[in-house]
Amino acid sequence: MSWRFNALVLTTILALGFSALATSEPRYVILLIGDGMDDSQITLARNYLKGAQGRLQMDSLPFRSSVQVITMSEQDPSKPVYVADSANTATTLATGQVTSRGRIATTAKTDKDLTTIAELAKAAGYATGIVTTASITDATPAAFISHIGLRGCQNSERMWTATSLDKSRQGCEADLKANGGKGSIAEQIAEGTTDLILGGGNKHFQIMAETTDQTVQSIAEANGYSVIHNTKVLQAMTGEEKILGLFARKTMEVKLRGKDDRKAEHPKRKIKNWLSWSPNTATLPEPMQCEANPDFANTPTLPTMTQAALDLLVKRGGDKGFFLMVESASIDKQAHRRNPCGQIGELEQLDDALKKALTFAKQHANTLILVTADHGHAAQIIPLRYALPKKLSTPDKAKFDKSKADIYSPGKVALLQTADDQIMVINYATNNASSADHTGTQVPLMSNQPLPGMMQQSEIFSIMQKYLQL
Repeated sequence: MSWRFNALVLTTILALGFSALATSEPRYVILLIGDGMDDSQITLARNYLKGAQGRLQMDSLPFRSSVQVITMSEQDPSKPVYVADSANTATTLATGQVTSRGRIATTAKTDKDLTTIAELAKAAGYATGIVTTASITDATPAAFISHIGLRGCQNSERMWTATSLDKSRQGCEADLKANGGKGSIAEQIAEGTTDLILGGGNKHFQIMAETTDQTVQSIAEANGYSVIHNTKVLQAMTGEEKILGLFARKTMEVKLRGKDDRKAEHPKRKIKNWLSWSPNTATLPEPMQCEANPDFANTPTLPTMTQAALDLLVKRGGDKGFFLMVESASIDKQAHRRNPCGQIGELEQLDDALKKALTFAKQHANTLILVTADHGHAAQIIPLRYALPKKLSTPDKAKFDKSKADIYSPGKVALLQTADDQIMVINYATNNASSADHTGTQVPLMSNQPLPGMMQQSEIFSIMQKYLQL
């Protein structure tokens, strides 16, 4: 162990108290992950939902740290890669080990399985749970409860076709059961021991498992899982059986969308605006507000799933306790689509799920709550320094009209009317392709327990491991 790791563990032990760590009472860890939720994404959601001086629930947590996101090269693990993906960062959170992009709880290059916090907790007698708004086979949930070389190998039909982000690797041949592997992510989940798994991804469980004439769902049921598909059944569960909740075919629907399903759009430019010496005459899209997504109506909310998980896991954990990971996945997925309203609704869902966790912590001593992100994302709040739409009223209009500044930011933009009744400009400019990119920023960590001021992502695993006395 490095001196830095030892110092972190010592600091955490002192902060939590030796008596607390030595207690025989049940212990609970609730890890909430906002996929892609760096400080920019939190700020834009706060501004829209609460106003610039408002506060989200996560802002009430008394302790905060900055987290360095570390990624290594697949070809040369001694070299860093500066922009991560959800697979390698979730692996780091789940195992405490740094790996390369696309890997699910396996090592870069050598392809060795890494033991996860959920597996350690289960082996020690804790109940374990996973809740996500993505497919349960998606990168973040998968990294806690499966092991495979590529995140795309979600079912038996994808074991040959999945590719790494840099196209240097294809398929998961070594992970095929026929080759002595554990099979696809869905098969590993179906054959696993996790007490409760809730999210989307039903389509992956209707596919035949490798070398069998059974669907993956049938294998899960044979393994003792009660497979459910709606909120009413979930709320009627008693916790006597393991639960596999599949509430959508793929990723679950998001809570909010732009008015009339608008997303970020390209500003309109005149021909002379393409000349570098011309005054900026681009016109931004008209401002909008977010609206309820009609397709969300029958979707279990993240706080509803979180509350059900807390109620069921506390029963199954008994005198030992539980580990629960809750992910709001589409902060990331909607940022890829340049849809700020989708992001905001997903962050609001995570914030409401946190309220459930905080209520639980008030009722149950020895509860550690951690709120963090896996990596950063594309959305930025930028100045209103374009030629403005004719009907737009803002205190800055006269100033910007007079400046005639030659400013034109690349990428697509959305203008949102915030809780302050002001215009906030959101810009997506990481590329001009169909999907916006992640960014290489550090991410926040918030908690109800003391934290060091700066840490690496792998050390979050160490805090959870120590708290559960593993």
